[in-house]
Amino acid sequence: MGSSQHLLLRLMFLHCAVGSTDNCVKILPDSRSNIVVEVGKDFTATCHLLKGSAYTSDDIEWLLENVSIAKQLYHKINETSVSVTVNISSGMSGWLRCRAAKESLSHVSTCIYGISLRTGYPPLKPKDLSCIAVQEDKDFSPNLNCSWDPGSRNPLIETIYTVNVDYLGLDKPKKANCKQHLARSCIINLDNFPDHMVLKLWVEVENALGSEQSEELENEASYFAKPNPPLNVQVLSEAYIPTSLMVTWKHPIDRTILKLSYAIKYRKAASDVWIKVPEEFTRGNIESFRLQSLEPYTQYLVQMRCIGENNSSYWSSWSSSVTNSTAEAKPASAPDLWRIIQPTSNSRNVTLIWKAPVKANGKMLVYNLNISQDYETFGSHYIRADKISQTYSMELPPGKTASIEINVNNSVGVSPIATLFIPRSDNELPGVEHMSWSVRDEKLQVKWTAVLPPHHALQLSEYLLEWVKIPQAVHQTELQSGWQRVPKSVTIATLNADLEKFKRYNISVYPIYKLNRLFQAGRPVTRPAYIQQGTPSEGPTVTVRKSEKNSAELMWEEIPLDSQRGFITNYTIVYATGNTKKSVTVGPNVHSHVLTDLASETDYVVNVMASTEVGSVKGMDCTFKTMKYGDGEVEVIVVVVCLSFLFLTVFFIMLCLRKREVIKKLLWPQVPDPSDSSIAHWSPDFPVKADLPKEDVSVVEVDVFDGKSLCEEDKGVLPLKKDKYLSEEHSSGIGGSSCMSSPRHSVSDSDEGDSGQTTASTVQYSSVLASGYKGQTPSHQPPAFARSESTQPLLDCEEHPDHLNESQSRSSYFRRGRELEPECEETFCPVQEEASPVAEDPPASSLCYMPQQSGYRPQ
Repeated sequence: MGSSQHLLLRLMFLHCAVGSTDNCVKILPDSRSNIVVEVGKDFTATCHLLKGSAYTSDDIEWLLENVSIAKQLYHKINETSVSVTVNISSGMSGWLRCRAAKESLSHVSTCIYGISLRTGYPPLKPKDLSCIAVQEDKDFSPNLNCSWDPGSRNPLIETIYTVNVDYLGLDKPKKANCKQHLARSCIINLDNFPDHMVLKLWVEVENALGSEQSEELENEASYFAKPNPPLNVQVLSEAYIPTSLMVTWKHPIDRTILKLSYAIKYRKAASDVWIKVPEEFTRGNIESFRLQSLEPYTQYLVQMRCIGENNSSYWSSWSSSVTNSTAEAKPASAPDLWRIIQPTSNSRNVTLIWKAPVKANGKMLVYNLNISQDYETFGSHYIRADKISQTYSMELPPGKTASIEINVNNSVGVSPIATLFIPRSDNELPGVEHMSWSVRDEKLQVKWTAVLPPHHALQLSEYLLEWVKIPQAVHQTELQSGWQRVPKSVTIATLNADLEKFKRYNISVYPIYKLNRLFQAGRPVTRPAYIQQGTPSEGPTVTVRKSEKNSAELMWEEIPLDSQRGFITNYTIVYATGNTKKSVTVGPNVHSHVLTDLASETDYVVNVMASTEVGSVKGMDCTFKTMKYGDGEVEVIVVVVCLSFLFLTVFFIMLCLRKREVIKKLLWPQVPDPSDSSIAHWSPDFPVKADLPKEDVSVVEVDVFDGKSLCEEDKGVLPLKKDKYLSEEHSSGIGGSSCMSSPRHSVSDSDEGDSGQTTASTVQYSSVLASGYKGQTPSHQPPAFARSESTQPLLDCEEHPDHLNESQSRSSYFRRGRELEPECEETFCPVQEEASPVAEDPPASSLCYMPQQSGYRPQ
């Protein structure tokens, strides 16, 4: 016995009595094993205090799994017994304990006794008993596999199911036991299968809460047998009967043990629908059967199974499929002819395409294609049927018609002819209206409105649905297309085509008209479609076409069809600068947009997001910078600056014209008059006298800018002003006397006095003073020189006498000196009678001499 069971027993008999080691309490009913109680029913237990116990009924407490039971469920029988009644639930399995306890001054004394409860249900009656014995080799197995329905309620406690089999010759029924809570089957061994015996079978079920028995099943032994499928099943074709197949097989078991009937089913290899041969056609001891009314040159699959005659056994399993094809026959239908017309610049490219006849009834060998243009034979073509591309292309001018005929040969015969008429480009027949499509069960469903023929000579024959996969690349020129025909009474159809997901197709509906024996298609109505849309695989690439001060023009190309994966619903332009982000949404047909309200001279990042019904994807980012100035602003600034400069220039010129005298004085100051300067008397050989008489001085105006002075002696001598006093030693060479200016006058004292002239430019001018009368020969007395303290630069001829002749050629002008000082004007200089000696020529480095005319000054 295990340690856990020892612990349980110790708990069951645990007691604690004052002055005694015997049990003081006991529970009735009592059991050392589990007490099974039925769920949903009341259970009553009584706690009894044993004789000699120091407790009373008031000291008794009931517990279930250490949880105290409510006092309301107690029933006091007497002073030594207390019972409790509880309603059993499925979760009440466990220990039910009775505890007696009394508290004294020194300690607490207790006494406990418990019983173990197990909850469950009584078994239900088994139903639907069946037993089967499968075939093993040439006989049936002695192991009988029986099954039943035990009911939906789990007994929760261990339940025993027993299968009983009884038949004639047994001393007692054979039994097979299955110990499970809820058993559903059990195998019973009969040692040998009792062929041709009547068997009686039933199932018994029992547990601690009750027992049940199923209905008896009584039948002949073959009723419980299951044979194997027919053996060696074969399907044979018949060369001269293209609509039949011969099926043969072998019996799986000896007919002395079990007589069998057979079942045959078959189907086309391209179909999932099985066709069963009626059972009455295959009863009896037969081993072959001919399948009839089949289609020529068609592959079929055949399966068989068997059962005891009069359904006296179970059906066997289906045999493996056996495949074969019927023989060839003459084609029963014409090829399916269609065309694809692609307009070119000055013609039409017509591609003829066709399918094999629906009822080909054999292997196609050669297609015979005849083409006529404007009812004149264009040519006959023989195209092998094993050619990969069953197409033919030709050029058809827009103003011509074409009639096409095609048929096909197989090894048995020729098919009917298929015809097609292509009218002129401007003579198309009307098409359908209100064409639409939708997706149903992953198939494309097309719906349209019926069309009426334009005149009674035409008859509406049918409708043709065409689907063309749009080329996914530029280099791909071959169109992947398909078509199907539907009756003229149908206006809604599902395409029998496995269209690719995320690929665009052009779906077209053509009404087919019949005129005499020619068929002509009406004008198509075409819609693009997707069997399933997705998120684009790439986004648009955006470029900035033009960026201005506050705007930018964006442009992007349409995503390639292979990358769209659905219909583009819109484009979203997202542009950002710094932490500021904005977006603009435009339509699916827009591929350029002008962003406005941009900041000038700012960097922006922009991308374009393409969206479909399923999702969106953004393209690559593009960065651009707005301009500092807008259009025309630079031109306006340049024009304003130019106009301002022109205005200032004109204003300056006008100002110069108005102030020309002032400017002239500033730029070309007048030369100081030497006659107004102070002349210092100087002689290289004689000392200068302090009181020299004054003499008129001729003054030459010097251009201060040219830095040159003009001295022309060949010009007429200006009239000299005579001084009041004449000196003999200061007479002129022609007998006149001169009156010199006072030495106190300087350039600064003149009318043109320029105070800004520096002393560095101060030079002394001199005048030759000679004595004598006019016409007298001057003495050889050396001339006296008077030096001026004028700030006027020396004349060129004064510095370089050798250039005198050159300077004479230049234009010059003289100006009369200002009037002599008052004292000089009022004094009369007498004329000396003796001529003064003529002065010798001065050295080459001397100053220029300007002789003055002598004479009397008029009174």
